[in-house]
Amino acid sequence: MNETLDQIIQEYNSSTPEQKAMLEEQLAMLKQTSDSLIEQWLVFEEKMSDFNDVYRGQGPDACPDSCGQQQMEASAELAPAWSEMLSSISAAEAAQQTDSVWQPVYPVPSAGGDTLPLPEGTAESFTVGQGYYKLFMFKEAAHYFEQAEAGSPESNLIRLYLGMTYMHLQNWNEAHRHFVMLVSLTDFPKWKALGYNALGCIQAIRLNLDYAEKLFMKAYEVFPDFTDSLSNLRSCKESPQQLSLFFGSTELCCL
Repeated sequence: MNETLDQIIQEYNSSTPEQKAMLEEQLAMLKQTSDSLIEQWLVFEEKMSDFNDVYRGQGPDACPDSCGQQQMEASAELAPAWSEMLSSISAAEAAQQTDSVWQPVYPVPSAGGDTLPLPEGTAESFTVGQGYYKLFMFKEAAHYFEQAEAGSPESNLIRLYLGMTYMHLQNWNEAHRHFVMLVSLTDFPKWKALGYNALGCIQAIRLNLDYAEKLFMKAYEVFPDFTDSLSNLRSCKESPQQLSLFFGSTELCCL
């Protein structure tokens, strides 16, 4: 979290208004996670204080037979270190984890092969990946999305998130592979448009501007409400020497 905050501080002044809006959204997420950490730490301190009040100063003769077992249970409950707590809470809280069910934080569209349910273990990895993605911690997000993909390689939902994560990591080859599969397999127009737009961004980055323009236009034709593709098309035509590209990654928060 500190590394992410340092990066925001470093980039903010030189960012465009659109980039500043994204950075401010990222700051809000970090603040929410920080507040959750503080609350959890206060609970930890309270439990530790209760433990000390009950057991400190008691000799072995002062405890009933069950005392040793109670101490072991209390120690096990209080055992997680601060670093482990930081990792688990930052991912789980950001992903809006419920107490009993791991699930995507938005409904999956009812379209063809895009409705395949995720097995429990895969869903857990995917949800943690979502949490890191929302915190712009893309390296960590990729790790969990890759785990989820290994469990459900047919899932277009995972394919979409992992492809977009690779875009942010500038792993263009892997991103290209995932989005080519996505546009070929998904029945959901918005996902298909996101795929074509991402493929267009990759071609623009590789300076294949004519091909990029065709892909951006294809994205718009498939789903006109997704306007990032038109912005990218305009950038290719009007300022090819200084491209300003929108991957469409913010759309994943409101699918």
